[in-house]
Amino acid sequence: MREALKEAVKAYEQDEVPVGAVVVANGRIIARAHNLTERLIDVTAHAEMQALTAAANYLGAKYLIDCTLYVTLEPCTMCCGALFWSQIGRVVYGASDAKRGFQTQGGKFHPKTEVRSGVEAELCGDLLTEFFRAKR
Repeated sequence: MREALKEAVKAYEQDEVPVGAVVVANGRIIARAHNLTERLIDVTAHAEMQALTAAANYLGAKYLIDCTLYVTLEPCTMCCGALFWSQIGRVVYGASDAKRGFQTQGGKFHPKTEVRSGVEAELCGDLLTEFFRAKR
């Protein structure tokens, strides 16, 4: 999660919503990403989406069954859907998103995907709070 937080800080420094993600396979980070929605002018350029694409390209495969995604914020339903289709083995996220997270919005992961929440939640949440406080 610390590596995903480093990506979130990169997003913060680029005035993007500070969400970061990494994909791990066989104990190695194979993809790193952060939000790029402002830079790319693309509402789908979430950290998770960028990380999934990079991981699939690295592996040369669309299914990420033996991979783990670490992301600093609970995935939204769009990202949850993409993670479902990738059949990712495990998702670990930090801060919960009571307004737009998959749990509130009814998203579902693949039945075989393990999900763990709350990892470094305070650090992940503090970065987001600081970002939005500065915006207001």
